[in-house]
Amino acid sequence: DMQRETIGFGHATRDGEDGEAIKRLFTPEFRNRLDAIVPFAHLTQDVVRHVVDKFISKLEAQLSEKHVQIELDEPARAWLAERGYDKQNGARPLARLISEKIKKPMAEEVLYGRLSKGGKVIISLSQGELAFVYQAAPSSRRRQEATEEDEALA
Repeated sequence: DMQRETIGFGHATRDGEDGEAIKRLFTPEFRNRLDAIVPFAHLTQDVVRHVVDKFISKLEAQLSEKHVQIELDEPARAWLAERGYDKQNGARPLARLISEKIKKPMAEEVLYGRLSKGGKVIISLSQGELAFVYQAAPSSRRRQEATEEDEALA
């Protein structure tokens, strides 16, 4: 009820109608048992950006075993926040968007490509779409040779 658009020239929102909807839906006996009624407002873009960060952190934690780091720039974060949120479903579509636009493109690189031995992926926005820059981790042999070389110099 509260999601429907208003009709007429009066109110742009349905403030105050939540009490009437509760009275219509629930019996007086049930309403008397309620301690409080808490209405929830729509999320702001700033809050949705924090939700994007949470999902990316969760993905990075899943990839930590593979030694893969994710860096997401601000325009890419804003792009995900804008497309992954709607007033009807909240931030629920965000998980699906991240899966489709980030996890799937990265999967091949993590399993068989440049990130198979670890590394970093930088996600940015380019021409209205997400763009990926993969930086493979230096090979362990090169790291070992560099460490031996550093020890020899010391």
